Amino acid sequence: MPPSSSVALLLQAAAPRTATDLILGGTWPTIIILLILAGFSVASWILIFWKWRQFRTVRAQGDRFLESMERAQRLEDAYRVILTLPDSPYGRVFRQGVNFFSELRPGSLREGAPPSEGLSLTQLEALRMVLEKGEAEERDELSHGMTWLAVIGSISPLLGLMGTVIGVMNAFLGIVATGSTNIGAVAPGVAEALVTTVVGLAVAIPAVIGYNYYVARLNLVTGELEGFSSEFIGTLAREGRV
Repeated sequence: MPPSSSVALLLQAAAPRTATDLILGGTWPTIIILLILAGFSVASWILIFWKWRQFRTVRAQGDRFLESMERAQRLEDAYRVILTLPDSPYGRVFRQGVNFFSELRPGSLREGAPPSEGLSLTQLEALRMVLEKGEAEERDELSHGMTWLAVIGSISPLLGLMGTVIGVMNAFLGIVATGSTNIGAVAPGVAEALVTTVVGLAVAIPAVIGYNYYVARLNLVTGELEGFSSEFIGTLAREGRV
């Protein structure tokens, strides 16, 4: 039997037969990349479940807040109702607006208070800026962690590709070292190289889906906050406070 055939038979006998064999028998660069991807996967799923719980809570708080606001007839009634509700992004924005209005017109929201002078255009613009600042703060608070989902979703495929390139290079170096071009000698190295690509995609796909889903939820909450701020100013105008 020619020496090259003997080498090919030895390589075929030692070739990995399962994906687990490919991972455990991989080179150190491949193992390091797979460990990093495993860490990314754990982190992304933690973020996905954390944001899911957070947005579910905010959704319930928003429904309760809007339901309470619909029952309030005047701004004073809405302010008393909001004090009984749990803390939420909607309530915090409302309190900022009401507190700023109370600073401009002290005592005007007390029960039985006489009608006060309406806000000037400059004061109204300042009130709008206060509401916009509150909206931006709530948006920043709700967006925590989403950046990491985007980072994991974009970096994981690149790490997988880098592992594939390294694996293919090692496969060709093995061919040069053994002098054999038999498929049994090439296939294990190529298969090992492709494992990192598969793992990289498996990590990236949930992260990208979660990021896009929560961006849509964040935009929905932001739109509701902006609409509420406009309605708040509209209520002031309707009650002659502007």
